[in-house]
Amino acid sequence: MPTQSSDNHDTYSEPHNTATASVLDNAMADSHGQEASTIANSTQITDPNAIILAEAVTDKTISWQIHNCKISKKTVTQDLPLPFLYHYDSLEDSIKQTHPLIPVLLAKFNTPMTAAEAAKLIGIDEALISSPWHVKVIGSLVVFSEVLQLAVRLHWTNTGKDTQQIYTQNEADAIITAFKEWQFFGRIDVLYKNDKQTLVSIDEQAESNKQLLTIDASADYQFLPATHALVVIAKLETDKTELPWFETAILERLA
Repeated sequence: MPTQSSDNHDTYSEPHNTATASVLDNAMADSHGQEASTIANSTQITDPNAIILAEAVTDKTISWQIHNCKISKKTVTQDLPLPFLYHYDSLEDSIKQTHPLIPVLLAKFNTPMTAAEAAKLIGIDEALISSPWHVKVIGSLVVFSEVLQLAVRLHWTNTGKDTQQIYTQNEADAIITAFKEWQFFGRIDVLYKNDKQTLVSIDEQAESNKQLLTIDASADYQFLPATHALVVIAKLETDKTELPWFETAILERLA
């Protein structure tokens, strides 16, 4: 598939349709956008040629390209505190046997502390407690199709928690391990410039009058209502292994 990755650059390969590419090129800059707001009264799509957003963005036959994959927040450190129980559980069994959970330790089970503080509390050398890497990376990317004149801005992360604890020797290995199960999350923005074809989003779990969302052609990004964003994210997560260009772009950005 001729999918291409562009790492945080504002230009991409010479397109077949320069007019279409120019339209997308001018609209790729980040904007707050507006909510896509045209909602039909039922899930009956009157236009048989309508594009269904969740299906389109996961369609492997479309020449999707990745643009502007970037990191907005990155935490990779060994200095954050953890509840005492995390430090104690990481100990070797032989150390646990010689330093059992006496009442004074049980009382501190949920108390956040550093590895050094935990070692002092237990009464052992600090080197005997492994300090995990705390990893939290949040980023975004734009996936776009020149043919459909459709661009979708997505957000990604390695964890929904404050940080993910990874026990590895070095930072690079911690990041690689953390992103073995990365995920899409949060807000989705749609830029649709094609006024010749209808674009819709379907949320079958919504109330009947809110299941079908028609996304009008616009020069600006429009953000999807939360329930429709969840539908797109769920479809992306289900098909993610068959859409390798997303992971490729993210891992290249992390490198």
